[in-house]
Amino acid sequence: MDYGESTMFDLLFTIVLGVAVVLGFLYLSARKEANRIDEEKQMVFQEKQIVLDFMHDMVEALGEGLSREELFQRIVHAAILSSGALSACVFERNADGKLKGAAVEGLFPPQRALPESSKVKLTTRAKFIEQILKSEVLEMGEGVIGEAARSGEVILIEDGAADDRILRHDDPSLVVNSLIAAPILFRNQLIGVLAVANPSDGLSFNENDVSLIRSLAEQAGLAIHNSALLNLQLEKKKLDVDLSLASNIQQMLLPAEYPRIDSLDIDAYYIPAQKVGGDLYDFFPLSDNRLGIAVADVSGKGIPASLLMTICRTNLRHFARLFDSPSKVLSELNRSMAPDMRGDMFITMTYAVVDVPHGRITLSRCGHELPLLSHRDAKTGIYVTDSLDSEGMAVGMVPSELFDSVIEEKEVSFESGDIFVLYTDGVTEACNEEGIEFSGGRLADVVKTLRNRSARELNQGIIESIDRFAAKASTYADDITLVTVKRT
Repeated sequence: MDYGESTMFDLLFTIVLGVAVVLGFLYLSARKEANRIDEEKQMVFQEKQIVLDFMHDMVEALGEGLSREELFQRIVHAAILSSGALSACVFERNADGKLKGAAVEGLFPPQRALPESSKVKLTTRAKFIEQILKSEVLEMGEGVIGEAARSGEVILIEDGAADDRILRHDDPSLVVNSLIAAPILFRNQLIGVLAVANPSDGLSFNENDVSLIRSLAEQAGLAIHNSALLNLQLEKKKLDVDLSLASNIQQMLLPAEYPRIDSLDIDAYYIPAQKVGGDLYDFFPLSDNRLGIAVADVSGKGIPASLLMTICRTNLRHFARLFDSPSKVLSELNRSMAPDMRGDMFITMTYAVVDVPHGRITLSRCGHELPLLSHRDAKTGIYVTDSLDSEGMAVGMVPSELFDSVIEEKEVSFESGDIFVLYTDGVTEACNEEGIEFSGGRLADVVKTLRNRSARELNQGIIESIDRFAAKASTYADDITLVTVKRT
């Protein structure tokens, strides 16, 4: 081989070797990149699995019906297990917009300096730290926790010793080496902040840990919202059951049928504004030809009004059988009930006794709407509709001495063709779109116009007139009660 051939061979060998080295380097780089991708895939898979386990844990917690505090405690426990942190804490945003410690596990460092005098009050350090954290109330933007809450962003502290936002405690067990604070949000509404401190391996948290805690905080926000929604639905369901029960009891207390007394045509119409109303009407025979009639309105609505109405009905029937005088019955009713009634509750009522043989009605009012009497005027022979006025104050509003001194009794004739109408303020105060009330005057006009109809037809005509006036035929702002008695 001459010199030229040798040189050419060496050049080719060098080129081949160089190519081999480059290919080897590329191969190693590709393997390294493949390994890195595999590691990242593995970490993503692990994070996904951790989040799925956390979601499953939250679903179980909701199924167990845990309280909000117990749910927060479950969240910090899951955060420690998932992240390998030594401690974790949740600060909840309260109604004042501040952050209050809600749950803690491990020796999570308090965010404010510890009071010296309080250190000896508890037997264990962990219990002491827990009490301190749960009593802390932080302002928005205060410290790392407050900053995460205000910004809505996850904060990573890799080196606590070099970060001025970290509070230094004298206790070495409360030193922050590394910390992550993640806001707990639901639809951009702040619920609180989840924080974990100090990895158990002694290293610092990294971006992978940040991603994990961010995911846990997102799922925690969803779980807390669902917990509140579930509790609200359970409370509503329980309330609906209670209301339905109270409504059934109330319907049982209202007369199922009207007394049959010769020459009297009786009808009642009752529409509660809610499931349970505060109106009362009642009929009860006092003798073969004497009938007690009452219409009352208990202040407020719902179950409290319904219960008070029930007590009122029981007492009314009791005293009506003991005393003939309506004013005496109402006085005894007030004397019996007023001492036990709440200061913000009272009962208005009209109680009347219809005496058929003597052709008269005797009545008393305690702050109730004026009943109407449609009758033939003795001088003109024309039928008129008058309001029957008598003084009286609501049951439960004043002491018995004042109540007795004010209440009056009124007696009117009740002849053939006369109509006696009792009602609650839901009838006269029904408003149209301009806010104008139906009023007692309009009611009197309807009674006068429809006076030749039966008691039932008259009540139906009144309700139809109210519906036309108020332009709403199905819903009312207040309970509506109508009682009509016609002398045939």
